[in-house]
Amino acid sequence: MHKDKIDTGDADLDQNLRNWFQWNKSGSKDAEAMWSLVNAGKIDEVKKAMKKRLVFGTAGIRGKMGVGFSYINDLVIIQTSQGLANYVLQANKSPDVAKTMGVVIGFDARHNSHRWARLTGGVFHRLGFTVYLFSSITPTPWVPFTVQSKKAAVGIMITASHNPKQDNGYKVYWSNGPQIRPPHDGNILESIQHHLVPAAGDESFDETYIQNYNDKSNPPVIDLLEVMSNEYYEVLNRGLMKRTNNEEYKESIVYTAMHGVGANFIDRALETAGFKALVHVKEQREPDPEFPTVVFPNPEEGKSALNLAVKTADVIGSIHILANDPDADRLAIAEKHNGQWRIFSGNEIGTLLGWFQFISHTTHNPDTNRANLYFIASTVSSKILRSIAREEGLSFEETLTGFKWMGNRADEIEKENPNLSESERKHVLLAYEEAIGFMCGTAVLDKDGISAGLRAAELIAFLGKRNQTLTDKLDALYTTYGYHFSEANYFVIEDFDLIHAHFDYLRNFQQKPNTYPSVLKTKEREYAVVSVRDLTTGYDSASPDLKSKLPASHESQMITFTLDNGTVLTIRLSGTEPKLKYYAEYCAKPSQTDRKAIETELYSIVQGFVDDFVDPKKNRLLLTA
Repeated sequence: MHKDKIDTGDADLDQNLRNWFQWNKSGSKDAEAMWSLVNAGKIDEVKKAMKKRLVFGTAGIRGKMGVGFSYINDLVIIQTSQGLANYVLQANKSPDVAKTMGVVIGFDARHNSHRWARLTGGVFHRLGFTVYLFSSITPTPWVPFTVQSKKAAVGIMITASHNPKQDNGYKVYWSNGPQIRPPHDGNILESIQHHLVPAAGDESFDETYIQNYNDKSNPPVIDLLEVMSNEYYEVLNRGLMKRTNNEEYKESIVYTAMHGVGANFIDRALETAGFKALVHVKEQREPDPEFPTVVFPNPEEGKSALNLAVKTADVIGSIHILANDPDADRLAIAEKHNGQWRIFSGNEIGTLLGWFQFISHTTHNPDTNRANLYFIASTVSSKILRSIAREEGLSFEETLTGFKWMGNRADEIEKENPNLSESERKHVLLAYEEAIGFMCGTAVLDKDGISAGLRAAELIAFLGKRNQTLTDKLDALYTTYGYHFSEANYFVIEDFDLIHAHFDYLRNFQQKPNTYPSVLKTKEREYAVVSVRDLTTGYDSASPDLKSKLPASHESQMITFTLDNGTVLTIRLSGTEPKLKYYAEYCAKPSQTDRKAIETELYSIVQGFVDDFVDPKKNRLLLTA
């Protein structure tokens, strides 16, 4: 069989294969690898690799590295970059201004990340863009921070965050700093489809095209790593609660970078803020794309990901652990309390950081109008910040899941009445999601594990001066604002068709639209479902017009049930992984002081919810965490 005369018996597959060989660099390893599969008659593998194109969706693309349009590889990176670059030109009133504004490109330590960052830079440079390409690995937050600071037209980070080693990704930030949101994502996808042929032919695959930095070239290629790092740390230091607290704190804090990029960056963040050096988990300090010591390089996994950090802490007698994921945009915290290690949930960390952000800001700005201070949380996160806001006179807003929503909303809030004085302007203190993502302030309009790590260390030092631990403070906050107990977990999906059918079953429970389950049964009792919000269809039974205030999307699946005792239960599909996630929270009043009874009731409700509303057996779901 010749590459020009491919005949697998599937016309669409044959055309995709011809395109693959025509568009790839002649003789490239990707082209030859696909040809080997075709010649070997491995048509099922070929179909898996070629039939469905990797979709540009949640802030970009993320998936397995491999050959074919279904995976991430040189050609897909070039096509994505061409589509994005041309869309940026189309979306700006003055394309020449957009070119001058430029593109910011960063990359993590995964396999191929540096190469794909340079290929991306080459696409933009050939189209006339100023290219700000970091010369070395950086945390993901460096890209949105630089986009804001330099007023760039667009930002790109080559990363798969905390995904397994086989994966990589391409994350996009718009000119205002946050991740892209609709309609940009759909428009970029359409633009990619119109720019599939590598514009520079085989030269498009030459990563050496943009390996030299020259701010005098036309257009320039500039490395801003040192400049932006200096600026970033200056911003962090301006927001310190009290530097002397940090300098006087002598206890060791253990840190793990999870084989990622965070170590040097968080070291500098804490040292410039006055802290003694962190104690690193030596086996995980250096970047390693193989992630040899963890099955999943995600500190959200809990004990399985943090066992080496716990061992290190026990050896040196430390009671605190900070952990970043491999691209350092997430933060996990653990504390040894009464001889036992406690790994805080994302909601618990959000509670602690939210309170500390509030105390810090009002300490330095005592005359501020508290109504102008905002907390933002995703709709599946705890409502504890809402309770704090109500009690303290602050403002609270809820968004859809994901920092593309929270970052953009924070940007909108901060830009309202920008000419007012500092004490009169609106400020977003914290935005967070339960998946250990935290945005402290708005210097970075995305989750940032470095700044959150510094704020966590400051909180530890602040409480240490008062002979308190994080656990002590969290308990005190619950006593003041009411216990908010939550549980979140996920199932791995085998069959997406089953899951989509199950969501349709839930929203047509009585064989007609918008007739959801009205009762949740547990072993102890029945609970009435008092309201249902479906962010796939836009239905909300608690709204007078039955329409959700939050935007709905038919591209995602998410339903929230509220019970008559105030418990909120949500089931949703992940936007980036084959996971069905569920969330539950019991929001108690401050007068409800029997913590054990509340926890027991929530556990029983979750069991009933999973058994009846999720139904893992029927839907072939695998519980892994």
